[in-house]
Amino acid sequence: MSISVASPQVGVSFDDTSVAFSSKSNFQLKKTYWLFALMNQPWLVKLGTFFIKLALLLRLPVKNLIKATLFGQFCGGENIKECNKTIDNLAKSKIGTILDYSVEGEDNEQSFDKTASEILLTIEKASQTEGIPFSVFKVTGIGSTPLMEKIQAGEPLTSNEQVAFERLKQRVDQLCQKAHDLDVKIFVDAEESWIQDVIDQLAYKAMQKYNTKKPIVYNTFQMYRRDMLENLKKATHEAKVDGYFLGAKLVRGAYFEKERQRAYESEYQDPIHATKEDTDCDYNKSILFALENRDVIFICLGTHNESSCFYCIELMQKLNIPHNDPHVWFAQLLGMSDNISYNLANAGYNVAKYVPYGPVETVMPYLFRRAEENKSIAGQSSREFLLIKREVGRRHTMKVVH
Repeated sequence: MSISVASPQVGVSFDDTSVAFSSKSNFQLKKTYWLFALMNQPWLVKLGTFFIKLALLLRLPVKNLIKATLFGQFCGGENIKECNKTIDNLAKSKIGTILDYSVEGEDNEQSFDKTASEILLTIEKASQTEGIPFSVFKVTGIGSTPLMEKIQAGEPLTSNEQVAFERLKQRVDQLCQKAHDLDVKIFVDAEESWIQDVIDQLAYKAMQKYNTKKPIVYNTFQMYRRDMLENLKKATHEAKVDGYFLGAKLVRGAYFEKERQRAYESEYQDPIHATKEDTDCDYNKSILFALENRDVIFICLGTHNESSCFYCIELMQKLNIPHNDPHVWFAQLLGMSDNISYNLANAGYNVAKYVPYGPVETVMPYLFRRAEENKSIAGQSSREFLLIKREVGRRHTMKVVH
């Protein structure tokens, strides 16, 4: 399958920086410009990461500096209340918010209960706020990763482990029931392949229970896996047979290096596609399949890939699917790919931003990953930085002209 590129028929341009950065004042834009300029220096990202980790370890007063830079760009706040400003700002541009509690907690029951309680608060917030179309959770945030790995491997559980697994199932059901009762759609995030089967089983059980009248629970499909397109088709068939709606968040995948390394070390077939082109192809095939089966599938394209977004738009036009059809959503991370999010929303499509939040110290692993993603590759500036630079130049030109 060929991957579509921008065409006049689509009616959306991801190069329109005037729309992409319309929510930012000149001061905010320049601040963002300098932040991405710094992140485009690989040596500086590496050095900065080291010193921030050291400063936090030594409890040095760097929290305000972090909040004013990395944290301010990619996170909504340290708690739900602090996220209100971001929620309101996004809503002004017709972009929804997905509150993502991004604390990478400890592996114990107390931590799991605390995380589940926080996610319940995000569901309540979503039910009270028009600008929050989805909630989200990671199963590893509310249950033990080693336990799920043991279950997927078919190993027998001890009595304590069986009790812990029952608690995990109860937490998943508690979150999904709350979402159902308050009419809030909720994503179950995808994770590593060696625990994903367990996560899938929990997600589909919840769908059978709560998706009979409308899609409430969405499972996540990582299309960089060789088997994922078939998994999507199988899940669709089972949803049709059992009479419930399939919620599907389509992503490319987030654990590339870990998956490759583990497959190599454990000497089993790498579950990831051999090339990015193969992943792109399966991602677009999954879009086509979902749109052709929208009697049962509701999708969210969790992607920063412009070609796939264009491809979906073109298909929607060919199939006479309205821009704001509830079967189709697009989602990107806060602080990234504003050229996609804001231009799609401006054209009337359903768009949301993942808005991570949590105490500064605990969301640092997330922020370090964002900085790593945005550093320059082989001397080339990131797409984000080039777009910001273009908008700064455009505004400067307009100022001179006027």
